[in-house]
Amino acid sequence: MDFEHSEEQQLLADSVKKYAQKSYDFESRKKVVNSKDGWSAETWATFADMGLLGLPVADEFGGFGGGAVDLMGVMEIIGEALVVEPYVPTLLGARLVGRLGSAAQKKAILPAVVEGKLRLALAQTEAGARYDLSSVGTQVTKAGDGWTLDGEKLVVLGAPAADKLLVSARTPGGISLFLVDRNAGGVTLKAYRTLDEVRAADVVLKGVKVGADALLGAEGKALEAIEEAVDFASALLCAEGVGAMKFACDTTLEYLKTRKQFGVTIGTFQALQHRMVDMYVATEQARSMACLACCRVDNPADARERAHAISAAKVKIADAARLVSQEAIQLHGGMGMTEEMKVSHTFRRLTMIAQQFGDADHHLGRFAAT
Repeated sequence: MDFEHSEEQQLLADSVKKYAQKSYDFESRKKVVNSKDGWSAETWATFADMGLLGLPVADEFGGFGGGAVDLMGVMEIIGEALVVEPYVPTLLGARLVGRLGSAAQKKAILPAVVEGKLRLALAQTEAGARYDLSSVGTQVTKAGDGWTLDGEKLVVLGAPAADKLLVSARTPGGISLFLVDRNAGGVTLKAYRTLDEVRAADVVLKGVKVGADALLGAEGKALEAIEEAVDFASALLCAEGVGAMKFACDTTLEYLKTRKQFGVTIGTFQALQHRMVDMYVATEQARSMACLACCRVDNPADARERAHAISAAKVKIADAARLVSQEAIQLHGGMGMTEEMKVSHTFRRLTMIAQQFGDADHHLGRFAAT
């Protein structure tokens, strides 16, 4: 398998890297994290100008019609820079609109996403569901020509910044998906900052009324599309994890080359060299699995094959993230745990990546089942 990016993919990744180095360094990120909103509208506008928001959107709506493979280089840089803007949640929402939306819904939403004027978030997870996408208890009832939603969604990533929520609910025919304005009557957000410093919210829906045009796709037929979109987002997350691991390896190696003990740099100690090698090997293995995941989600023979590849990659990414992040902290010593060191924040992000959209145990079971 060829793991090299195409010329266009590499040029885009290089552009994003230059932007991150110049305008999204660790100190700039701190200011964004500690701001009231927890994300930067200026950064989001730059993402739109660079075409990042339109990469996976069809060209008829102003996008570029790319896939997960085209996003790999971008996601690696996002992982290195620890970007906190709701990039993956918005692309996940756009993926669902692209698959399920009517012509009118796509025309109203996708161009606005590409231009950076609209952000989306998938409100899916509920209490007790763990990682089971079919476990949906939010109720919906017919109300004239529209619908009324009642329920609660937990840890909705990107919800505080979203303009519209994609809310899953159980209808008589199965699981349906509805577009809901974040500020609609009856919608309450309990926003907070997660362990890795991104913004999320628990969303309470009480008698939320939406029109008939809020339903995405056919009633009761949204589960398959949700599963596919979450697999797509999982593939992107794997690539992001690789970028974070690469930073952890590089910054740890630099530390070993400069930190002195007993009059010599600790990087000359053979035991520590072996541990660094293990970190780099784990990162390269993770990169190969992330590449496989992105390829499979772009060109699946069937849903079973896609799920098999995504779960295999997620298990490997989770294992590699744990090894690389823990070794990076240990090799830095006590200072690796401090707020002032970016590596401690990378540790947190890798810990969350290992859990998001399913932890290793969940995906081992799914891998066996497929």
